[in-house]
Amino acid sequence: MKVIPRDQHCISRKNISDGALKVMARLRQADHEAYLVGGAVRDLLLGGHPKDFDVATDATPEEVHALFRGSRIIGRRFRIVHVRMGREIIEVTTFRGHHDGEPPARSGKVKGPSHRSEQGLLLRDNVFGTLEEDAVRRDLTVNALYYDAASFAVYDHVHGMQDLERRSVCIIGDPEQRFREDPVRMLRVARFAAKLQFGVDSETAAAIPRCASLLREIPSARLFDEFLKLFLSGYAERTFDALLEHDLLVYLFPESDEALRRDPTAMALVRAAMRSTDTRIKAEKPVTPAFLLAALLWPVTSRLAAQLRERGEPPVPAMHSAAQQVIASAVATIAIPRRFSQPMREIWEFQLRLQRGDSRKARELLQNRRFRAAYDFLLLREEAGEDTGGVGEFWTEFQERPENQNLPMLETPSDAGDDGSGRARRRRPRKRRPPSP
Repeated sequence: MKVIPRDQHCISRKNISDGALKVMARLRQADHEAYLVGGAVRDLLLGGHPKDFDVATDATPEEVHALFRGSRIIGRRFRIVHVRMGREIIEVTTFRGHHDGEPPARSGKVKGPSHRSEQGLLLRDNVFGTLEEDAVRRDLTVNALYYDAASFAVYDHVHGMQDLERRSVCIIGDPEQRFREDPVRMLRVARFAAKLQFGVDSETAAAIPRCASLLREIPSARLFDEFLKLFLSGYAERTFDALLEHDLLVYLFPESDEALRRDPTAMALVRAAMRSTDTRIKAEKPVTPAFLLAALLWPVTSRLAAQLRERGEPPVPAMHSAAQQVIASAVATIAIPRRFSQPMREIWEFQLRLQRGDSRKARELLQNRRFRAAYDFLLLREEAGEDTGGVGEFWTEFQERPENQNLPMLETPSDAGDDGSGRARRRRPRKRRPPSP
């Protein structure tokens, strides 16, 4: 263990939330160890301003829960305690210990059970230990630094300070063994490398190809949770590049990975969607997973819809069928909730309605709740190089016109007697005016 005293690091208590300081103080008053840990310590050492503060302690979840009113124990794989301090929630974890067959804990705490799958995947991890054991049980060296608010010192058990200085993401322990315990750690390596703009340690990177296929064993619901962390944290484009670099995207979106590597236009569309999402998050504007999912799965959906049209299906049924098939295939890998898959599907199907560029019905389309997302998606398609016949310009100009002034209808192939469903529109017979008396 390396102890870094106050005069050798830049962390100041004034940059730590009052809630976290109070939680640590109360735990110490009850004769427990308590340290600030994880991303908060890392970001403070890098000169950042963390939004979340986590605390590690030798107190069991039940002991923590007894100390704080309004706290609650959550989790099954490893139980943690959420402590509410005003509007802030501090996540408190008990020091994790070694598993069966590894050196026993020296803390005297009663260990809970651990359980692995046949492949070595940790299914349950309620094993408590000491500060030293907790450090080596964490995922990444840069996330395993501890700050003691009482002595103002930083404790480093796993050369985390060294990796911060050399700007490297490194797994703790044997990379292959750690990835087999929890394959999601490979996604975390990619995510933190992108977030921090660090490189990946060579041994860590070398183990990823050997273990990547284990991601197929991760429940689809957990992979969707990881998707949200990967792409909705403000650095989606860099994360996307990291996943491609380490061949991990294929375990989230198998068909999309193939399409993106084959089609430069599809790749450009997804990158544009990632940049747009990052820009909106930076500007503190709302974002939805549905939009990114629409971009990631659009290359597969549009290709399938085109194939169905070639077989004779009308445009609207073809798009409807393609969307249904692609979503059904995707949720088998990553469990996309219906609250996101439905708007994603509507964005796709709205593309046909926008393609017509018919000013006679444009005002009605403008009032549709999906218009803005579908319009933004259309512009991204054009930015990526898709040929839409310039219909994006029509809709841009139309929105800028006064309500009582319409643009002329934009002629598209579907205007020639086709309403998009494959059925020719019937014209009403013109009524003859009675002859003048």
